[in-house]
Amino acid sequence: MLISLNWLKKFVDIDMPIDELVRKIGTRLVEVESIENLGEKYRGAVVAKVVECVDHPDSDHLHVCKIDDGGVAQNIERDENGLVQVVCGAPNAREGLLVAWLPPETIVPETFGTDDEFKLSARKLRGVMSFGMLASPRELGLSDEHEGILEIDPMMAKAGDDFAKAFELDDYLIEVENKSLTHRPDCFGIIGFAREVAAITGSEFHSPEWFGVNNVIASSAKQSIIDDKLDRHTEASSTRDDNNISLSAPTITLPDPKLCPRYECAVLSDIDKNKQLDEIEKSYLMRSKMRSISATVDITNLIMLETGQPLHAFDYDKLVKVSPTGKPDIIVRAAEKGEKMTLLDSKEIELDPKDIVVCAGNETNSVPIALAGAMGGASTEIDDTTTNILLESATFNLYNLRGTQFRHGIFSEAITRFTKGQPAELTDPVLRHTLQIFMDKTGATIASDITDNYALKTENPVLEISDTKVNGLLGSDYDYATIEKTLRALGHEISCDCSKSDKCDCAKIKVQAPWWRTDVNIVEDVIEDIGRVNGFDEITPALPSRSMTPVRPNKIMELKDKIREFLASAGANEILTYTFVSGDLLKKVGQDPENSYKLANSISPELQYIRQQIVPNILVKAYENLRVGYDKFALFELNQIFRKELELTEENVPKYSDNLAFVFADKSEKSNFYDAKNYLVKLGDKLDIKFEFQPIEKLPRHEAYFEPKRSALVFVGDVQVGVIGEIKSSVVRELKLPNKTSAFEIGLGALISFIPDHSAYKPVPKFPGTTRDICFQVADKISFAEVDGLLRDNLSELPDGFVWKIQPVDIYAPENSLKNITLRVEFYDYNKTIDAKFIGKVIEKIAKNAEEKLGAKII
Repeated sequence: MLISLNWLKKFVDIDMPIDELVRKIGTRLVEVESIENLGEKYRGAVVAKVVECVDHPDSDHLHVCKIDDGGVAQNIERDENGLVQVVCGAPNAREGLLVAWLPPETIVPETFGTDDEFKLSARKLRGVMSFGMLASPRELGLSDEHEGILEIDPMMAKAGDDFAKAFELDDYLIEVENKSLTHRPDCFGIIGFAREVAAITGSEFHSPEWFGVNNVIASSAKQSIIDDKLDRHTEASSTRDDNNISLSAPTITLPDPKLCPRYECAVLSDIDKNKQLDEIEKSYLMRSKMRSISATVDITNLIMLETGQPLHAFDYDKLVKVSPTGKPDIIVRAAEKGEKMTLLDSKEIELDPKDIVVCAGNETNSVPIALAGAMGGASTEIDDTTTNILLESATFNLYNLRGTQFRHGIFSEAITRFTKGQPAELTDPVLRHTLQIFMDKTGATIASDITDNYALKTENPVLEISDTKVNGLLGSDYDYATIEKTLRALGHEISCDCSKSDKCDCAKIKVQAPWWRTDVNIVEDVIEDIGRVNGFDEITPALPSRSMTPVRPNKIMELKDKIREFLASAGANEILTYTFVSGDLLKKVGQDPENSYKLANSISPELQYIRQQIVPNILVKAYENLRVGYDKFALFELNQIFRKELELTEENVPKYSDNLAFVFADKSEKSNFYDAKNYLVKLGDKLDIKFEFQPIEKLPRHEAYFEPKRSALVFVGDVQVGVIGEIKSSVVRELKLPNKTSAFEIGLGALISFIPDHSAYKPVPKFPGTTRDICFQVADKISFAEVDGLLRDNLSELPDGFVWKIQPVDIYAPENSLKNITLRVEFYDYNKTIDAKFIGKVIEKIAKNAEEKLGAKII
């Protein structure tokens, strides 16, 4: 974003070198990317008067002009009257014209700073000596006009004036990185930026009268600076009848105020299409890299650059013609699926239900005439036949517009500002001021009352701060006077319970941010303003006092390190994903978006919610890895999750849970539940924790992506710590994953209380062991967990010195009513070599218990 220093000076007194100003802006407001000395471009350019203009004796289109430059150009040949001769081919060259003269040795501004810089010289043109050139607007870099030389209004300058100063081009352009101002819509207008510059430089800010003061503009009272004229124009036009067309005031319907909190408009007629803005005004568009198009477009663009509030003008008569009601009725609504419209750039687009559209008509029948906040429609485009316009000033939901921006590839200056969250309070003063500008610049008549539908009003909170709180958080030593001065400079309202008028001694003061500061919501926002404006770099760094007591180990961090070390050594890959997710992902995995916290100012339209669980994020990454050719792998993540059901802390901050999530993916689509379970059981062994598994009766909504019949609840003792299982077939289809993808997610907060304070050490047995595969034939209704539990109960009765390990091998169902479950058991004895006969007796006992308790037999 480009900021003109001269434009800033219209609203703030700046009396410091540009380098110092830029340093303060860079450290206290926004990063500065570059500075351009615009005046260098016009060095040597002079305002001159054409005293004599005759045809060139050897050309049918050239003119020989004698110009008066007031004698300011040095070392140049003049005639006996002190005039300079210039040959010019412009068709509008004539006697008496004030022009921009570029003397010899100056660089044509259009080419300045390019590889093709063109320096002028004194030379003959068709045998006649010419000193420099008379420049067109394009050659001066002011616009694309090149049909003739620039004609300067005698009211703006006189012969001999420095062209750059006369046209306010002795300027610096400051390019700032606007991404760091995403939360500051007020700074996307020169007025708001100037207010900040005034505060950080300690200068006086000159707010335009029409801009109003804090929380006044929202009232129905009219602004006196323009309302006398507005009233007179409205009264004069209320009985007007041009070509039997009645310019009635529009009606505005806002069925969903969240999409459009406020919409205002008014009708203008009698716009003189031949009138243009003056060259100085056009040059400010050029400084912002915008082209001059017409008076109507230029006015709305200049107002947008100055205030940050985009405007849009519709052809009133076309709007009435396409309106199903035959009237200028406006409705702002969500687009319908499959709905189409043609934009001003002639591109036909298919609308998305998340798009906002401005329509002509009513709730029963309406036709889109603009893609709200982005671009107008071709059906109401202003052209050379336009005599009446409907001028819109509104604000729209920034999150919807961010999606619109990326869906349709529209990155205009207008939508850039709308996606920062323009305050609804801004629409009214800007509309009224713009109406005044149209009357002054184009001779327009206000042909209707201002129609205003303010459907969703908001108010900034009143916050309490104290100098103790401010200094404690910043490490500063600001007194009350400094704090108050800083906040008032930014427009904050300050009040307290102190009765003293000269010096406040209240422990706390109340602060309410102005309506244009939509980013101030908590006390820390106010304190940040105080530190930022006074300069964080001005605060003397000091280490806080602290005891020398050693830091206690963080149990959660230690647990994460152990988990990370084991899973990585076992072949799993750790990843890190965004805590933010899309509403679309929540719906695909069966979670309820209402159980997620929604971000007020998301970094992307696709990252509007805080995740409820980690597994869905890993499933997305599993697909991406499968797509690039990895066939079989395990991914895990250690991170935090947030759900509304976890409630809030005492400070009204969402509670969170530290979780471990794990996903095992295999393109072969073989069942890998036991692979995932093996990782979890081995992890339990590492942590000296015994995980137990129980059937699932009903899963909570936030874990609805697990298949209940092929999943289990994970317990440690009597406490559920997580869920393990296969992902539902509907979810794997949505996320394009292989069938039988398995996962688990464990809450570390519930797990940590079961971890012993010391590490359990088991020496490796010195004596050889033996392995047995035991196959249980059981009824189909008997679960694996029951068989596994019976086996573990029997093995736990072995004498001291015996150790054993169980590993699942196979589950096979040869008949519908029966199935075979095979488990592998490794036996070791710390005291002697394993006795095969003893192991045989152990298995006989297991077989007997299995038959009695499960009706099973070992085969």
